[in-house]
Amino acid sequence: MFGALLACLLIALLVALRPPQHRLTQDDIDAAVLDALENVELPSPAVRAYDAILPSVVQVVSYGRSKDGKKEVRTGVGTGVVIVDKGVILTNLHVVQDAERLELTFADGLESEASVVGVRSEQDLAVLQAHTIPDDLQAATMRSTADLAPGDHVFAVGFPFGIGPSVSAGVISGLRREYHAPEGRRLLRNLIQFDAAANPGNSGGPLVTADGEVVGIVTGILNPTEHRVFIGIGFAVPIENAAAAAGMPPF
Repeated sequence: MFGALLACLLIALLVALRPPQHRLTQDDIDAAVLDALENVELPSPAVRAYDAILPSVVQVVSYGRSKDGKKEVRTGVGTGVVIVDKGVILTNLHVVQDAERLELTFADGLESEASVVGVRSEQDLAVLQAHTIPDDLQAATMRSTADLAPGDHVFAVGFPFGIGPSVSAGVISGLRREYHAPEGRRLLRNLIQFDAAANPGNSGGPLVTADGEVVGIVTGILNPTEHRVFIGIGFAVPIENAAAAAGMPPF
């Protein structure tokens, strides 16, 4: 009996000495979130977009013959984006048109020749099939353009002047634009206008959101001068149209 009474007294004493438990309030949660935001450095939207899309971006180099026909010469450079992990790649038609040979360089450095397996000239699009692909090739994630609006942040990733992969940041400047492409003098319709820096070599590359999701294929820059440099107006084919060129739904 005495032992049981002593045990009860000890338990009561421990309960009395235990500090009261503090219940979390909304103020506690808000303070913790604020502390995390102030002390944890998050990656910028450009970093997130670049890291997400990079495994799916390829450099596209076209080769032809010299004027005397005696040797192979590089005739152009552009960008492509993997849309199927079997090596199906979207790019611009003007990047690959009239090329005798196409060479791709994947994000991991693997080089491969490629063949043109589809074109949609009215939208300056070409579909390529790589002959060799990396073991872990990653296809890009495509996103509907239905809810895009002027002012939305977008990023262009590619090989301007063959330098890259490079990323540039900007916003959507307008939708449903028309553009007279200098290559072939085609009138391209229903384009996304954007102001992320793009130059020769960006052609065929992805225009992506902050999540790295592809909303368009960069196809041209507006420039009233003789120098083909960016002045703030670029155009991209909406990904719905681009994916249709490959004979597949984008989503």
